[in-house]
Amino acid sequence: MGSLQRFLTDSIDELFLGSEGLIAAIEDLTLEELHFRAHEDTNAIGFNAWHVFRTADNIVHFVLLRERPVWLQQGLDETWGLPRNAQGTEMPAEEAHALRFPEASVLVTYGRDVAAAIRPRIEGFSDDFLMEMTPLRPFGEVTKLQAIGRSILTHGHDHLGQIDLARTLLGKRSLTF
Repeated sequence: MGSLQRFLTDSIDELFLGSEGLIAAIEDLTLEELHFRAHEDTNAIGFNAWHVFRTADNIVHFVLLRERPVWLQQGLDETWGLPRNAQGTEMPAEEAHALRFPEASVLVTYGRDVAAAIRPRIEGFSDDFLMEMTPLRPFGEVTKLQAIGRSILTHGHDHLGQIDLARTLLGKRSLTF
């Protein structure tokens, strides 16, 4: 594994599994808190976490490798009654706000499963593979590296920040302060 692949996997591990990451941000929440929306125009905490987990799962498995995501392998769309293919990107607000998520421990398990599944895949990507172009909606053609960097890491941290703010509004401790 090269240094680029190590950077990507270590960064995803930090985002998902770190002490200030997504799993730490939701694992102590009640079902009611998971569905908390800080403002009428924002998505629920659970939506933000699910969206990042689904996006990472979809980018690595489907967009880059044309394989079935963990989401479909485990049949979570049916088990949870959530969209089969949509993962929240460009989802109408009313639809996003209507989604209901399972208990935090169940959502956490999916996040851990995604992290465990995508890590070895990314470790195995060659530098040449990461520089290949791929279509990524809504951005158009991007390198596979950009797909991971933009849609998983940068975008994932944006949502983590939203979750952290919502936690503080619920009176929970911030993960970063």
